[in-house]
Amino acid sequence: MSSATAPAAPRRRRRVPLSLRAAPYLFLLPNMVIFGLFTIYPAFSGLNISLYSSRNGRTFEWAGLGNYQRIFADDEFFQALVNTVVFVLVFVALGVLISVVLAVQLNAQNIGKSFFRSVFFLPVLLSPVVVGIVWRWLLERNGGLVNAALSAIGLDAVPWLVNPTLAMVSVVAVSLWVNVGFYTMILLAGLQSIDPNLYEAASLDGASPLEQFRHITVPMLAPTTMVVLILSTIHGFQSFDVIYNLTGGGPVGSTTLLVQYVYDNAFGPQMQYGMAAAGSVVLFLIVMSFTLLNWWLGRRAEAV
Repeated sequence: MSSATAPAAPRRRRRVPLSLRAAPYLFLLPNMVIFGLFTIYPAFSGLNISLYSSRNGRTFEWAGLGNYQRIFADDEFFQALVNTVVFVLVFVALGVLISVVLAVQLNAQNIGKSFFRSVFFLPVLLSPVVVGIVWRWLLERNGGLVNAALSAIGLDAVPWLVNPTLAMVSVVAVSLWVNVGFYTMILLAGLQSIDPNLYEAASLDGASPLEQFRHITVPMLAPTTMVVLILSTIHGFQSFDVIYNLTGGGPVGSTTLLVQYVYDNAFGPQMQYGMAAAGSVVLFLIVMSFTLLNWWLGRRAEAV
């Protein structure tokens, strides 16, 4: 005797009340309003200003792409662009390398772990203006604490902030001192998320510490390293306050970066807001390009 099984009645989807569906967006609304007023609107306003010419900060005349043509014909802009590229490349490369080394060492530290973490993170909490002023005093050619220490051991004073090459080296070193602790904490969090059983299994298989670092730490830490790479690239292109208070962009413009070029045009004697806005748009496009490139390379490496 066969019996036919009746098909099950389809379950009716329960309608979610409108108030519940709108709740997440209501929580996001205050943040989005603030973000729109203080980030999105100024960005579009800056793009609009870049199309006008202003030499006194009050009267604006339509210039179209004239401001962009002027900055690309400006030798100071190209010097600032070259300085920025050199600074970012060195800052990012050394920042990521030093942060990885410090994170690995702190992760393996058994005694005083919290103390050393606090020490490395402390510069991040300091005011950039204070950092620039203090390091300028430390690196002064005459009377600076660093040169005083060199003189005490019989070495000649070094013109840290007077020589163009040494000034860039000093700027990179101080910027690393400020930011490396932040990147180290991010990488340390990534290291602590790696399953320790992987290292135990590799050790039982006879893998050396260097092989464990190469085949376990590096691949597992790659996504976190990519985050640090992107953040350090953005920080590098946005560097201004520490450098401005440390060297003022000198000597002879050797440490003037794009952000200071924008600042000098906007708040200099001529108050060329159009030129400053055009420079900021170019800087935005450069930062966006580097960020997308880093993101694409990271996704490609994960796919491989």
